[in-house]
Amino acid sequence: MLSFGNITKSTLLKFYTQSLRNRIFLSMLLLVVLASILIAAVTVYQYREEAEDYHHDRLERKQQNIKKHINYVLNDASYPIQTKYIALIFKDEIYEINRIHNLELSFYDLKGGLLKKSKNSIGKDTTGKNLQPYVLDALLASSEKTFIEEFKAADQNYQSSYSFITDNNSAPLAILNLSYIEEDGFIKDELKESLARLAVAYLLMLGIAIILAYFLSKYITKSLNSISQKIIDTRLNKRNKRIDVSQNTTAEITNLVKAYNGMIDELEVSAAQLAASEREAAWREMAKQVAHEIKNPLTPMRLTVQSFQRKFDAKSPDIVEKIKEYSNTLIEQIDTMSSIASAFSNYAQMPAQKDETLNVVKITKLALDIFNEEYIYFTPRQEQIIAKFDRSQLIRVITNLVKNSTQALEQSSQENPRIDVCVFMEDGAAIITIEDNGIGISKDNEDKVFEPKFTTKNSGMGLGLAMVKSIVEAYGGSISLLYSKDKNTIFKVSIPALP
Repeated sequence: MLSFGNITKSTLLKFYTQSLRNRIFLSMLLLVVLASILIAAVTVYQYREEAEDYHHDRLERKQQNIKKHINYVLNDASYPIQTKYIALIFKDEIYEINRIHNLELSFYDLKGGLLKKSKNSIGKDTTGKNLQPYVLDALLASSEKTFIEEFKAADQNYQSSYSFITDNNSAPLAILNLSYIEEDGFIKDELKESLARLAVAYLLMLGIAIILAYFLSKYITKSLNSISQKIIDTRLNKRNKRIDVSQNTTAEITNLVKAYNGMIDELEVSAAQLAASEREAAWREMAKQVAHEIKNPLTPMRLTVQSFQRKFDAKSPDIVEKIKEYSNTLIEQIDTMSSIASAFSNYAQMPAQKDETLNVVKITKLALDIFNEEYIYFTPRQEQIIAKFDRSQLIRVITNLVKNSTQALEQSSQENPRIDVCVFMEDGAAIITIEDNGIGISKDNEDKVFEPKFTTKNSGMGLGLAMVKSIVEAYGGSISLLYSKDKNTIFKVSIPALP
């Protein structure tokens, strides 16, 4: 069962969730309806009060007139003015008084015993019986020596008054009882007529209030809707328009518009500062990427020169081929640096992609030749896998991944370090996997390894894997992080292969 409090709370909540226009409209209508009900209630209450005062005053006037009549009869009586002779004195006069004043009356002795009555009493009146003790007590306790009792019988309201009749010396002779019927017919008719007139007047007022509330709420919320739409249309990436305030606008709306215009001005300044900050951050990021890209070719060049120094033998029969191979490697890396420098001069763009038809197996072996680590093993499953890719960028992808693996092995101090590079076909794609048994990657960092600037190393800017991912995806490929059954780290590169 829902309590009244819960229902009221729910109703108020629904009211407050309405639009401002609806709330203004409903509030004005509710105010008129409540005022109508209140005035109708006050009118009914006022009529009832007036009816009670009218009957009370009328009963008092009748009682005074009847007493004057009784005094006149007593002054002209042939019997002694005593309580025991009241019935004889008013033997016939009681009916005349009843007929003249149109009111039933009865006489009781001072102990409450019935002496004479005009006719049978009505309702709750005690005519025909001795007076109740509470009537005598109330009469004696009254300062005015008058007691009026109100009661209802047969859907009719009555008043019964009790007062003393005195002789010429103001000594009590008897108790006079008057039974008064409250005739409210004319008052009720007048009340109905007044309420009908009020109903017509308030229906007219309600109609006027509906029209007035509609246009007033529309006028009040018009400016608010305009401001609301302006706020909705406010954007950081465009110039926002200020709102012009007319002279007849209310003070509240004017203050709101001023606050909005002030916000727009501050937003313009903030947007300019943000744009400048973003441009500066973009140039910084570009500079970091360019530095990283230039550093990548330098590493294989350094490794190639070191390998050449260590393995150079002038008496070797294939010395010419080795020199040529080393020279080609250095030239390729120098060309890469040259392309990066050229791209940097053209708004720091990375080298343009070249769709070269190449053998993935051969290029992978060529990229691995610059590494001197004996724990790097290359195991291709096919001799030739043809794909379209940029030669220098594929070398960059492989060298970057292998370099990361060697650094992971150096950090792990593995007694039996091993890097396995494998190339094979799978579902029409050339697959390159680089697996190492280094320190691995924690579960918390799995989703972050390809994000720019993320790194777990003490050096570097964390752009390598992000660059690799960007290069591979540019050619419709993908790169993912896997784990072997021995929990070794595996990077899997997938490149669309040619048939």
